[in-house]
Amino acid sequence: MLTINRHTLDNGLRIVHSEDNSTQMVALNILYNVGARDEHPEHTGFAHLFEHLMFGGSVNIPDYDTPVQNAGGENNAWTNNDITNYYITLPCGNADTGFWLESDRMLSLDFNEKSLEVQKHVVTEEFKQRNLNQPYGDVSHIIRDMAYKTHPYRWPTIGKEISHITNATMDDVKDFFYRFYAPNNAILSVSGNITFEETVRLAEKWFGDIPRRDIRERNLPMEEQQTEERRLTVERNVPVDTLYMAFHMCNRRDSRYHTFDIMSDILCNGRSSRLIQRLVIGKKIFSSVDAYISGSIDNGLFHITGKPCDGISLEEAEQAVWEELEKLKHEPINPRELEKVKNRYESEQIFSNINYLSVATNMAFFELIGKAEDINSEVDRYRSVTAEEIAATAKECFVRTNCNTLYYKRK
Repeated sequence: MLTINRHTLDNGLRIVHSEDNSTQMVALNILYNVGARDEHPEHTGFAHLFEHLMFGGSVNIPDYDTPVQNAGGENNAWTNNDITNYYITLPCGNADTGFWLESDRMLSLDFNEKSLEVQKHVVTEEFKQRNLNQPYGDVSHIIRDMAYKTHPYRWPTIGKEISHITNATMDDVKDFFYRFYAPNNAILSVSGNITFEETVRLAEKWFGDIPRRDIRERNLPMEEQQTEERRLTVERNVPVDTLYMAFHMCNRRDSRYHTFDIMSDILCNGRSSRLIQRLVIGKKIFSSVDAYISGSIDNGLFHITGKPCDGISLEEAEQAVWEELEKLKHEPINPRELEKVKNRYESEQIFSNINYLSVATNMAFFELIGKAEDINSEVDRYRSVTAEEIAATAKECFVRTNCNTLYYKRK
């Protein structure tokens, strides 16, 4: 069980901390409560663009990477539809460097046209490489557009279209930064070989003078319940036909979230899971198949995807999936099967919280969706899921009127 300490600066920056003396390293994780869902529909991809811009130099530090390397550290970042997350790991003796670097780019970026043009080019090339010029690269765009009609999850983190990035102006970029990148819209999570007292001292020293900003209350449109089956067939230059199915599910804070997560593991996590055993190894319907949840903070999607074996049509493959979903709804789950899935999750959770960087990342996310201490009871939430709850949730979710089905065919 993690011992978690907390402190909030006068400017609203939340700090969560857990000390780990088994390492000589320190991890700083800064989570900004902004993602692709906060973008304007005609200016998408900005959260991801900022992931790149934040490494292009800040107001007092023109080069971010050199001080990190000189201090023996590593850093990176990632963005999704809900959050933007930055982290840096350093030897504990150089922790001060991490606080200095992260505070300066929270204070202000070095806004200049050259950096903006460079990063716009990087992001647009990434868009082309991953989503336009790669087999199945546009699936996320298609599925999201099918499943969401009002909520901004209807576009992926990379953005709806390249023009939204290429047309971004310096005024657009500054406006986005000052609306979201603020101490009162961030969580600083610190773990490793550093005391709570030292963490608070360094946070006050480097972050304390950064002013609060006017963070507008998030008011996103709620996605209406899907009431009819949505189907689409596309043809692309791809190796094999592929089936994609997406069902609406609850949000990350909902008590049913853990039930959905366990259902995805029962269906497809490991060689002994149902879809692998029955449809890949047994009936040889699919050459590969997967089931997973989006994990979105707002109402997300339960995905099932698979590549049929030679001679198996997409229609036959889809029917085989529906048959397995019906079994999940109506046939009692063997207690041993359910226990195995719960054991796997518990072991993953234990290993995840051994690494000091994972602890910092996990604490920040749990603080955002509730409180950091919830990390200690997450296994219990999975343990409490019953076979009856799984059947009831499956009956509610796995119906055709809640399904978005994409036939992705090769030309």
